[in-house]
Amino acid sequence: MTEIERPVIFGEVLYDCFPDGQMVLGGAPFNVAWHLQGLGLSPLFISRVGDDPLGHRVRDAMHHHGMDASGLQLDSSYPTGKVTIALSGSGHSFEILADQAYDHIDQGALPPLPGATLFYHGSLAARSPVSAKTLAWLCSRFNDRRLVDVNLRSPWWQREQVLDLIEGAWLAKLNDEELCELVPGEADEAGRMQRLLGNAGLQLLLLTRGAAGAELLASAGDSVRVVPDAVTRVVDTVGAGDALTSVVIAGVLHGWPYRQTLQRAQAFASAIVGRRGATVDEPDFYRQFTDAWELT
Repeated sequence: MTEIERPVIFGEVLYDCFPDGQMVLGGAPFNVAWHLQGLGLSPLFISRVGDDPLGHRVRDAMHHHGMDASGLQLDSSYPTGKVTIALSGSGHSFEILADQAYDHIDQGALPPLPGATLFYHGSLAARSPVSAKTLAWLCSRFNDRRLVDVNLRSPWWQREQVLDLIEGAWLAKLNDEELCELVPGEADEAGRMQRLLGNAGLQLLLLTRGAAGAELLASAGDSVRVVPDAVTRVVDTVGAGDALTSVVIAGVLHGWPYRQTLQRAQAFASAIVGRRGATVDEPDFYRQFTDAWELT
C-alpha cells in the first residue's frame, strides 16, 4: 500500500457543554483530526489547552484514541476552551467563551513538522493575535495545499479578516448561511459560489447545506453535488460539517474521485448526527467505514 502523507490540523480544541450537563470533546479542527485518526490516518494536531483537569482530559482522550499529542501545548495561564450549546429542534447555537488556551498557540512551541502536506485550519482560532501569528506562519509554510474551514461564530469574526484567510487557499469549506454572509449582493447561490471561488483564487469550494446535502465546485467549472439519504435518527447536528470535511480530506489523501469522496463524506456525516456531540469514542463506529471503503 502506498504511504499516505500526514495532514497537519491547526486550531481550537474545546468541550461542548450541552443543556443536560453532558460535555463532549469538540472544536472543528479537533473534530476533523479525531475523525481522521479514526479513519486510519495519523494527523498532527496543533492546539493549546489549559494546565487544568479538562486539559488533561483532552490529552488522555487523544492518547486513548491513538493520536499524537506532541502538538498539544499546555498553558498555565488560560483555561481549556469551553462552548455552551443550546439546542432547538434539529438545530443548535453556540456561546463561545473569550480568551481560552487555544487563543494562545505559540509558534515557538510547535513540534517538528512534516514536509509539504495538506494543511487544515479554521477561522475561529484566528480571532486572537497570538494564535493568528502562528497560523500565518504555518500558512506560509503549507500554502500549496491549504484547506480553510470557515466557522462564523458571532461575535468572533470580521468579514474582511475571513476573506483574507480564504484568499489563495486550495480549498475553502463553508455552509450556505456563511456563504451569504461573506458574499452578499449576488442574485443566487450559484453566483455567490462562483464569485467567492474566483475572487479568492481557490481551486475548490465545498458548500454544505445541512439536510440538503453538499456541493463541491472546482475552478475549472466542474461541480459535484450529493443529497443525503433520509436520516432516521438525529440526536444533534453538532459537528456534522466537520465529519464531512474529515472524509473529504481522507478522499484527497487517498486519491478518490470527487463524487465518491463527497458521497462517502455525506454518509459519514449522516451517521454522526445520530450521536451526541461531534466525536465518537468507539473504534467499531469507524471500522464500519474503513472496512466498507477498504482502508484497512
